[in-house]
Amino acid sequence: QVQLVESGGGLVQAGGSLRLSCAASGRTFSMYSMAWFRQAPGKEREFVAAISSSGGITSYADFVKARFTISRDNAKNTVYLQMNSLKPEDTAVYYCAERTRARTWDSFSTPTNYAYWGQGTQVTVSS
Repeated sequence: QVQLVESGGGLVQAGGSLRLSCAASGRTFSMYSMAWFRQAPGKEREFVAAISSSGGITSYADFVKARFTISRDNAKNTVYLQMNSLKPEDTAVYYCAERTRARTWDSFSTPTNYAYWGQGTQVTVSS
């Protein structure tokens, strides 16, 4: 049974930083690409960042480029999202997701390509 547990969310002032973590269990973590999505109140879930199974390829939504960094530690079965220069519009619940199929990368920003999701962690950025 796959489980994803996020942590690291909280309240931060604009311009501040947070580091989200997502600990995975239940499958061979190093075989699956991972992603972060977010959902703000009244809005649809949107793609934030993705990382390939080896960690060698990353991709970001335009609105977080140069501010957020996704990384992973396959030895610890954990994926991270370092968020810097946070803005009030970054306020949302952040979810990590594990790809349905092993060693795939296509359509990495499409939520339906991810079978497993964490419970989410709230990030609130005050102005």
